[in-house]
Amino acid sequence: MSIFIMIVLLSLLILVHEAGHFIAARAFGIRVDKFGFGLPVGPTLYSKKIGDVEILVHAFLLGGYVSFPDDEKDCDLPADSPERFVNKPVWQRAIVVSAGVIANVICALFLVMTVAIVSGKLPSGNFEIFAGEISAPKNASIWNSGLQNGDKLISANGCEINNVYSFVTIVKNSAKNNGYITEDSIESNYKMLKDLNPAFAKDEVIPSGVAIRLPEQPAQDVITMDKYAAKGAKYFKPSGTKIDENLKQLDTLIEDKKAYISDGKYTMYDVAKVLANGSHPINIIVERDGDIVELNPIYPDEKGIIGLGLVAKQTMIETKRPFPIIKESWSYLWDNTYMMMYSLGQLFTGNIPLKDMHGVVAITKIGGDMIDKAGKSSGILLAALISMNLAILNILPIPALDGGHLMFLTIEKIMRKPLNEKVVETVSMVFFSLLIVLMVFVLFNDVILIIHK
Repeated sequence: MSIFIMIVLLSLLILVHEAGHFIAARAFGIRVDKFGFGLPVGPTLYSKKIGDVEILVHAFLLGGYVSFPDDEKDCDLPADSPERFVNKPVWQRAIVVSAGVIANVICALFLVMTVAIVSGKLPSGNFEIFAGEISAPKNASIWNSGLQNGDKLISANGCEINNVYSFVTIVKNSAKNNGYITEDSIESNYKMLKDLNPAFAKDEVIPSGVAIRLPEQPAQDVITMDKYAAKGAKYFKPSGTKIDENLKQLDTLIEDKKAYISDGKYTMYDVAKVLANGSHPINIIVERDGDIVELNPIYPDEKGIIGLGLVAKQTMIETKRPFPIIKESWSYLWDNTYMMMYSLGQLFTGNIPLKDMHGVVAITKIGGDMIDKAGKSSGILLAALISMNLAILNILPIPALDGGHLMFLTIEKIMRKPLNEKVVETVSMVFFSLLIVLMVFVLFNDVILIIHK
């Protein structure tokens, strides 16, 4: 039932988009020959003529379209008919093309406001994260940190903690001997080594059997992240470079030692690198009984585990009066849309791999799960964000999408003459074919995600 509800919501978004084109076209006196639900690929499941508009439902339901007389080669309208799309002023055609995107934005706001009105609250997108039970070995550093069950986590290594993902990511990437080292920590360790062992040069191999003193507190990289990585809008990538494989043996020789007896293979700078690859502290600030408490550093083990359970409580925003309903609904939509646009940019720049691009199948499954766990309101809010996603993707200047048509209209306005119809049609068909290929690729990603979930 939850999946069925999600399918209905997604279908509604497609219908809203195409209805936007339809209403705008009819408002300007443009004839609409077909209103299609789904793409004209494969068999047609349903067809009925209502007035002068043919309503069609196609088997390939991932899309929709509105067809004008200009799209039909055997159209009976005269070439100069004012009912033809092409004979309307550029500004009117631009409105018709943009109307689907505008309809999706209005629909998204309506859906969010509906939840705000019915439930009297909206999710803030932030969570309060509390410390749960400690399950670490008795010699683990967390026992000496001062952390107590019920403490509210405020920040970790300077990063505000308002979701589980950000804290877990910091802990995981602070794993002992994780292999990432930075130039700053290497140089700091080398300086301490040089002060303790002034006889050796930076790149001089330490003679076999000779002992050098090691600093008691080597420089350690503190792992943190920016707000976009903390929200999961982009992949977190630890700063620095991977330590050389040939230095891993040296790591075992100097770990927790006060001195290192050389085997004649490594330099002082090599030792400085290995020292930088040691432990990574997590400096946590918590709130306890209204007081802000800074804990002693916690050091994850080699697997990036500190042995702490977490309790997450999402903070809600009350929307029981007209002004908060409008204000908070718009804020909710704006904040989430901004993060979606940022994530889209990360996808284009390669910071988010294509394997993590998902479509309607995964959305339906995830949305169904959300409805099961958190109720219909969460599914409606997800549908609102998908509606905004549709608007953003459709407005991109890509031929075969609404943004591509707007691009052609802009060029036509600048050149002050219609573009070559054959060229526009060919370019649009090429990009349409590419979109179909992309949809198949996304469908493959969706299937893989569901299989491995």
